Amino acid sequence: MIKFSRLFIVFALIFAACSSEDDGTETGGETGGTDSFDRGAMLVNWADNIIVPAYNNMATKTQNVESAASAFTAAPDAAGLQQIREDYVDAYKSFQSVSMFQVGKAEEINYRSYLNTYPANTSNIESKISSGSFNLELPSSFAEQGLPALDYLLFGMGTSEETVALYSSNENYRTYLNAVASRMNALTTEVSNSWNGDYRDTFVSNTSSSSTGSVDKFTNDYVMYFEKILRSGKIGFPAGAFTGTASPSNVEARFNGEISRELYLEAVQSFEDFFYGRHFSGNGTGSSYKQYLEYLDIMKDGADLASLIENQLDAIQSQSSSLETNLKSQVEKDNTKMLEAYDELQKAVILLKVDMMQALSISVDYVDSDGD
Repeated sequence: MIKFSRLFIVFALIFAACSSEDDGTETGGETGGTDSFDRGAMLVNWADNIIVPAYNNMATKTQNVESAASAFTAAPDAAGLQQIREDYVDAYKSFQSVSMFQVGKAEEINYRSYLNTYPANTSNIESKISSGSFNLELPSSFAEQGLPALDYLLFGMGTSEETVALYSSNENYRTYLNAVASRMNALTTEVSNSWNGDYRDTFVSNTSSSSTGSVDKFTNDYVMYFEKILRSGKIGFPAGAFTGTASPSNVEARFNGEISRELYLEAVQSFEDFFYGRHFSGNGTGSSYKQYLEYLDIMKDGADLASLIENQLDAIQSQSSSLETNLKSQVEKDNTKMLEAYDELQKAVILLKVDMMQALSISVDYVDSDGD
């Protein structure tokens, strides 16, 4: 794949050098690509019907977590612990719908890294709690906060009774839990406010077909998310797809133990919904990658590329039904199924990263360091 990508980049450079009509400058208008597909309409659908509603929903979930943390730490009891655990699960599931949107303010503040760098560094977390001194604004603290830290703080402290007792007797744990919940909500609110403010117009108006245009830039982020965050992070690393040695402790939400497959499925479904242009709320659909590929009438090996991607996304969903609810347990008991999941995801990577991006005349702008 590395060799193919390099060939594609070389081809793209030659094409750019030879073109006198589209030299990568702003083209503007509603049909900003080298074709007449309405990229502007697609950007509006992405922003207004998918991205903004998804971030607004995530902001509600993180606000619930912060409120539940405040209530639980004010008077720790079983009911309060149950409430914040439920709100944490809701927030983690909702995060799967926004994690792929690492553009604008989210990119500027490293939103995804602060919210979901896993596995959590539990020894550092315990050290910070013990000392009572920490700064969650530092990039070096990615693995000490966010949803994985909550996973540890809410599910990694023993039984429910032991967890309530710990928070009842130790102010430093209460302080750290509140700090993690508060920061998660503050970062999410910052990104949501940006989209509800000026950034939405900046995003949808940038219909350029250059590397800085919204479609080109977002498509790189979208495909990179699928390859690095979804395929490698959720399945490849725990399964040992790159090293040959399984690493079950790298599973997402490993302390909860019951939602790792659900988070994976939420991520796959959200990615698929975006490909089809499905609205975040309701049953509506709008302009999308699928429509763009159908408009271009791209074929691969005698088959329609949009249909090939659609079939592969279906294959990923179908294979996931063979996975256990707890992916950590799946790795430990039967890692073959995890590797099979990785193989299905990898087939989609080729269709997206090579075929779709080539069809859309978008150059890959990120480095493939997995050796695949």
